[in-house]
Amino acid sequence: MSETTLEQTASDLYWRSEILQAMYWMRVEGFGDRVDVPLLERFLGAGACNGVQYLDRLVEEGTVERAGERYRLSPAGARRGEMEFVASFEDLMRPAPCPRSQDCWSHAWFEEGGSDAPTVPPCQRLALVGRPTGASGARA
Repeated sequence: MSETTLEQTASDLYWRSEILQAMYWMRVEGFGDRVDVPLLERFLGAGACNGVQYLDRLVEEGTVERAGERYRLSPAGARRGEMEFVASFEDLMRPAPCPRSQDCWSHAWFEEGGSDAPTVPPCQRLALVGRPTGASGARA
């Protein structure tokens, strides 16, 4: 494979991921499930005019559907967009060690298991937010 082909493939993968993530994020945040090119360009920022040319490729691939003058994620595109979005933040979602280890008040409270105790110690709860959902829709 030539270097130009590798660069083009890398660019294709980059813009595919960025577009699917952006469309997924806009949808789950309630901005609507249909986007037009100017909105996508504003959201994606510098260089986006090059990236939105990939929309037609995503339509051919079946991850994006045309909706008149706008575009929307197909069911497969929504799944892929979610996976790409979660993967891009995965490093930020790892559980952080509690600064006080087992001496942390939240560990003691958690282990006592009162009726109002959470299922995860509070010091670790934030690290679990945003984990991908399983097939049942329950958080993993």
